[in-house]
Amino acid sequence: MSGSNSFRLRCSLAAHEMDVRGLAAASFPHGAFVSVSRDRTARVWVPNPSENQVFTEMHCMNGHSNFVSCVCIIAPNETYPRGLIATGGHDNNICVFSLDRPDPLFTLKGHKNTVCTLSAGKFGTILSGSWDTTAKVWLGEKCMMTLQGHSAAVWAVVILPEQGLMLSGSADKTIKLWKAGRCENTYTGHEDCVRGLAVISDMEFFSCSNDASIRRWMVTGECVQVYYGHTNYIYSLAVFPNGQDFISTGEDRTLRIWRKGECSQTIRLPAQSVWCCCILPDGDIAVGASDGIIRVFTESQERVASAQDLQAFEDELSKAIIDPKTGDLGDIKIEDLPGREHLNEPGNRDGQTRLIKEGSNVEAYQWSMSDGRWVKIGDVVGGSSQQNSKRVMYEGKEYDFVFSIDVNEGGPGLKLPYNVTDDPWLTAHNFLEKNDLSPMFLDQVANFIIENTKGHTLGPAPTSATDPFTGAGRYIPGSGGGDQGFGADPFTGGGRYIPGSESTGRVSSSGADPFTGKLRELNNAAPADRKLSDAALDSLEKLLHLVADQKSQEQPTAEQISVLWRTSHWPEDIVFPVLDILRLAVRHPEVNAQLCGGTEGSSLCNHLLGLMSPEGRPANQMLALRTLCNCFSGSHGRALLLGQRDAVLSRSGDLCAVSNKNIHVALATLVLNYAGRLYGQPTEIEAKAQCLSVASTALEVVQDKEAIFRLLVALGTTVAGDSTAKDLARSLGVNSQISKYARVSDPAKVGECCRLVLDELQ
Repeated sequence: MSGSNSFRLRCSLAAHEMDVRGLAAASFPHGAFVSVSRDRTARVWVPNPSENQVFTEMHCMNGHSNFVSCVCIIAPNETYPRGLIATGGHDNNICVFSLDRPDPLFTLKGHKNTVCTLSAGKFGTILSGSWDTTAKVWLGEKCMMTLQGHSAAVWAVVILPEQGLMLSGSADKTIKLWKAGRCENTYTGHEDCVRGLAVISDMEFFSCSNDASIRRWMVTGECVQVYYGHTNYIYSLAVFPNGQDFISTGEDRTLRIWRKGECSQTIRLPAQSVWCCCILPDGDIAVGASDGIIRVFTESQERVASAQDLQAFEDELSKAIIDPKTGDLGDIKIEDLPGREHLNEPGNRDGQTRLIKEGSNVEAYQWSMSDGRWVKIGDVVGGSSQQNSKRVMYEGKEYDFVFSIDVNEGGPGLKLPYNVTDDPWLTAHNFLEKNDLSPMFLDQVANFIIENTKGHTLGPAPTSATDPFTGAGRYIPGSGGGDQGFGADPFTGGGRYIPGSESTGRVSSSGADPFTGKLRELNNAAPADRKLSDAALDSLEKLLHLVADQKSQEQPTAEQISVLWRTSHWPEDIVFPVLDILRLAVRHPEVNAQLCGGTEGSSLCNHLLGLMSPEGRPANQMLALRTLCNCFSGSHGRALLLGQRDAVLSRSGDLCAVSNKNIHVALATLVLNYAGRLYGQPTEIEAKAQCLSVASTALEVVQDKEAIFRLLVALGTTVAGDSTAKDLARSLGVNSQISKYARVSDPAKVGECCRLVLDELQ
């Protein structure tokens, strides 16, 4: 790298349909590189000899059933003289490809969660890191060893040139040195998750972190230098051949070039997340971002893009919307900003940012040392200027509204201050967090604010406002009790018998007749050894009336519960009305304790999972899911499902592909129940990772707005108050995946909830 020129755009490749998550320079052909994406593909790009600036797609590889998150190149050998390509994904697998075919040569299975980082060493070895907190060493098609020691996801791995030395960086904020499968050293210093590692030499390496710093380490343990420049998470690093200069990318929309220990150039991109980078054989830089585009930058004047393409890139950048919370722009007061004349003064360093006032808008500009001018990099939103229309004093500040919220009957009310310029969902979230209340109340509080501030009326809340916590018949997934007895079933409707009716409410005793009529009809068709006697039928009918009447003081008998359990094993083509009774019954504390406790609990869980087979009947799948949802209403059911979480969520995730909106709503509710139980438990990161994975997978296929809403609430609940879970969500690409829902206005709660989750993930 000469260092005499600045890097400028060479080309932009509309490479993938979703985020580009990994890049690696290929062994063959010369000058080629490989990209991987959330669109589940890997692609090989080669220089186009007829157009010096451009790359052409040479090869596309498919093999993963979920997002692809990382890639590495296995060096050429006698068997594969052009080398191999290894990719890791959210399906927990590593696929190994050749350039001769689009499908994998072989697949490495063994990780229990997302494979998020790969590194190749000598003799064909592969080192992988995963959310399952382990790193694994592979040779050929076999796992040779598992490196265990990190307490959180392993997000970065690299094999050092010295044979047998390996490094792993983790969300537990540490880096570990491994030799022959044993941990030889642990490096501490980063204040947040370690996201990337890069080798300098046999004795030195770089690391980058969510703490926005880059560190240079000696293998012996000393941190010899810390580099600052990024203003948000740093995702990737790559070192130039001279072993001293390097590049980095991150969540602040930038690629940064570092020379002689200083950030010599900052290149901003029109995408929020710049996930990955690599240095090509000719010294050019390739970067991949959340907009699915690969951009290549060069120092060579011969390879710089045409003036038309450079202007198009600048125009795209100028249209970007910048949120001050994600950059280095600080708190913005429009009235204090200078006008356009401020741009007449030259900058004093490359990448310097300057804000100006243009009418009522704020524009951001960056100084380009190579061009000697200010380049617009976007419009800024979210400044602090507000209209002074506040009326009510609370805790030393004035607000448009100060609501009094009665959480516990007879207890003191909690104050909820609100301004008409505030986001009601964010205000609701902050209120719940401040008062240590369940995030399950989020939509209630937000809708309460929206309902009671219509027209932007100033002053205290109307005295007739309904308290959001005491709405009648409100179902709260995963709640542990309250004033609703053993809980109302969210899926039950009255009137004629419809398996799993969607209307909300309670089943009255008179509404049980359609159940019993159908039961007697199907009992006549049951096999002789499964047919119920009249006494057993009467027992089952009495149980149904008992659990449907929530005011009843009578307890179910052991005989009634036994009959229900036996009947739930009827043939799959006639069992659905029994499952409908079962899902109602498990809400009752006595039934919940009897069927969910001890060995009976495992039997119940296994039976329901069997009914949820992807090849099963949709009605049974749906009712089994809803039964699992209602098991959360009792302590025995909650303990059972938390203990069986891996199997339950894995099988539930298999039903994402079933095209049935009722199944999707039930699946979303189940994930939401798990998220509610895991809230406030930062040590349960593996469980949260599975919730995030299932919710993210479901959002790829679900169309029903209610299911989407519940999945969004589940995502928000999973990451709320847990920085590691937020990082997992970001790594999964949740931001770009759900951003499309931010514009949904029908129903409004979908868009509002999405915006809150996006805010939480910033």
